[in-house]
Amino acid sequence: MSGTPLLTKEEMSVWTWLVSKGIANAMHGLSTMIGHELVVTALSVKRQPVQQAAELLGGPENLLVGIYLEIEGDATGHLMLVHDPMMAFQLIDLQIGSSSTPELEMGEMEKSVMAEMGNITGSYFLNALADATDMSLTHSPPAVMVDMASAILDVALTPIMMEQDDVLVVQTTFGTTNRQIDGVFLVMPTMGFLNSVLAKSGGLRIQ
Repeated sequence: MSGTPLLTKEEMSVWTWLVSKGIANAMHGLSTMIGHELVVTALSVKRQPVQQAAELLGGPENLLVGIYLEIEGDATGHLMLVHDPMMAFQLIDLQIGSSSTPELEMGEMEKSVMAEMGNITGSYFLNALADATDMSLTHSPPAVMVDMASAILDVALTPIMMEQDDVLVVQTTFGTTNRQIDGVFLVMPTMGFLNSVLAKSGGLRIQ
């Protein structure tokens, strides 16, 4: 294994621009789905040792609801929507228009709603990247998990650990305009994904 090479300043600018474009599209799709406007409240690109990635989500033992998608097509990588359980159920309530179980039990209906959120977010995000780079990008069916941060992240990071020690994580915090509901959207590319996207985007004008 080797550490993730640092991107040049120009490459980082292109990657950040592409991801920002994809995330804006993803939030538009998710806002349409739940009928409430979602806004990005913070976006950062971090180079994080794989072994410490759970610190991005409040520590390895933090209980979370995660929706995992594997990027497929011309390049591979990993997408994940992560919510505090209470926030996840509030998003579900917005979608179904009623109050779900007070015990916060993730039944089949709740998992189905969360999975569709993952489908919408992943599809809108990847469509924006595909349009900008002329690549074919799709994602796997979403996997909904309720577990500790370390266990949820292991799904995405185990294959990355086989190739590299660090991961370049795009961490986006988003929420409704009244800030009562928030979540985290993680983009965790493999180096192959980064290299493919940057190679395809060499002629882009950053606006």
